[in-house]
Amino acid sequence: MEAFLVTGCAGFIGSSVAEALLKMGYKVIGVDAFVNNYPKEIKEYNLAALRRFKNFVFLEADIMALDLEALLKKVNYVIHEAAQPGVRSSWGNMFDSYLRNNVLATQRLLEACTRVKPKKFVFASSSSVYGNAKQYPVKEDAPLNPISPYGVTKLAAEKLCLAYMANFDIPIVCLRYFTVYGPRQRPDMAIHKFLRNALFGQPIIIYGDGTQARDFTYISDVVIATIRAATSDVEGMILNIGSGDSVRLLDLVKHISNVVEKEVKVVLKEEQRGDVRMTLADISKAKELLDYKPETNLVDGLKAELDWVVALYTHLGQL
Repeated sequence: MEAFLVTGCAGFIGSSVAEALLKMGYKVIGVDAFVNNYPKEIKEYNLAALRRFKNFVFLEADIMALDLEALLKKVNYVIHEAAQPGVRSSWGNMFDSYLRNNVLATQRLLEACTRVKPKKFVFASSSSVYGNAKQYPVKEDAPLNPISPYGVTKLAAEKLCLAYMANFDIPIVCLRYFTVYGPRQRPDMAIHKFLRNALFGQPIIIYGDGTQARDFTYISDVVIATIRAATSDVEGMILNIGSGDSVRLLDLVKHISNVVEKEVKVVLKEEQRGDVRMTLADISKAKELLDYKPETNLVDGLKAELDWVVALYTHLGQL
């Protein structure tokens, strides 16, 4: 039985990827340090779905402290989802955590892969590496000008992956995710916050004028792309993983109002540093190489996330 190492396996994307792999019959060793960017109880709720599988092994551990060489000997593939996420919190004193968890941890894992080489190393990058692009949809060869410390660390980690691939022949694929949403989405992300506030009768807060737009990508589409990147012959590539569509935040709020079946109040506040005006992915490369075809539209995705948000806050005793 082939095995995967999934880092950040208690998080949004990591737990979703791990669960899909387990359902496909693979063994998964999951690692998570429970970085305190949001409540551990929510991450444990994500993990509950994985613990039901006999082929799942969980390690609560810090990548910076693990014996990675010994761990890599037990797996065939590496999917590196662990990171310190979030654009707005990456300024100021928090930058040390971003540097440690996004750059240094990635370098340490890559260094171990020089001694125990996996069949594939998939690195979870971000559309934040583009910053405010000059042309849309943005292609992978567009200029890279991140405008947040978070984006800078993801770009640095990408460059480390490419350097290790060039010098040590590690088969690597970097995936630039575009605003992933769906069940298990982090509580600091817009759609989760908007749905939660709508449910609780609280105003939806938008930083900026609401005309900024995002390429919202449903989690199951991201999961499929990630697993295909790992198990295909594709290597040495950087691929955009998005929906190929872009939605204004004010229009998103209208969709959320319809899905929740409630009128919602919108409060506009000052634009936040590091937020880009627009994201929109050119996904033609992923379509060609991974047969990537986003399948979930925004309304269906919002309904699925709403069901999960209701279940989560019921579990937490808040609904």
